[in-house]
Amino acid sequence: MKGEHNRVKSWHDAPTKPRFVPPRGAVDAHCHVFGPMAHFPFSAKAKYLPQDAGPEDLFALRDHLGFARNVIVQASCHGTDNRATLDAIARSEGRARGVAVVDPDISGAELAALHEQGVRGIRFNFLKRLVDDTPKDGLLDVASRLPADWHVVVYFEADILADLRPFLAAIPVPLVIDHMGRPDVAQGPDGPDMRAFRSLLDSRGDIWFKASCPDRLDPAGAPWHDFVRSVAPLVADYPDRALWGTDWPHPNMQAAIPDDGALVDVIPYIAPTEALIRRLLVDNPMRLYWPELVGR
Repeated sequence: MKGEHNRVKSWHDAPTKPRFVPPRGAVDAHCHVFGPMAHFPFSAKAKYLPQDAGPEDLFALRDHLGFARNVIVQASCHGTDNRATLDAIARSEGRARGVAVVDPDISGAELAALHEQGVRGIRFNFLKRLVDDTPKDGLLDVASRLPADWHVVVYFEADILADLRPFLAAIPVPLVIDHMGRPDVAQGPDGPDMRAFRSLLDSRGDIWFKASCPDRLDPAGAPWHDFVRSVAPLVADYPDRALWGTDWPHPNMQAAIPDDGALVDVIPYIAPTEALIRRLLVDNPMRLYWPELVGR
């Protein structure tokens, strides 16, 4: 891992104010925190070493963009040490929930403690450039022991989806797929990657997806036309299973740092009606992460 003097910054210092105004109660359903390293050291196995990006910065961005809540996903640089994520949740005044990364042999008592601290899911990461090989042994066991109403978040790239299908089918709780399994959006909405992903969604009714990260998936850059062209039909066809998130502080995007305000302004293009926007930003993430508040 790189030395401390090589720590990189991947987020915009002064993101624009988006023209699009999110509806009241909108949730940024995919973001992270890094450190601060002095209190929450990074994993010895981390593939990247970012600068500190703590809860104060995250919540300031939340307010700047017009969101009400965050779902904080454990970043791979922290490994299975979830203290930075839990600290951010604790500082959120009830406005954040979390997704943890855990060892497969975690105890039931430890899972219950994570639940009490605001965690509602665990993440399996299959991106080899971010983590060492992810053995599937034990993952199905821990998935079978999760607290009620938890889910599993899975991060992978499109080229391994076919090999992952049996494993995904065996996970006994709802699934959330990060960034739609990173399809090649240049293929268009009917390209092979998107067809394969639709087949996965059609295989069971409890698979959710994050219609997120145009900056990662569309190298042509803003306003990310290929992303919009490919993702809008997916949101329209699976409106009750779509989520959205900023991905702040954009791990490993230091060479092409996105403007978070511009990312927010993509939302009405992938969800062009008020009903779709509300499902994407409010109804769906609330059902998944704050079900006890739904209907109040």
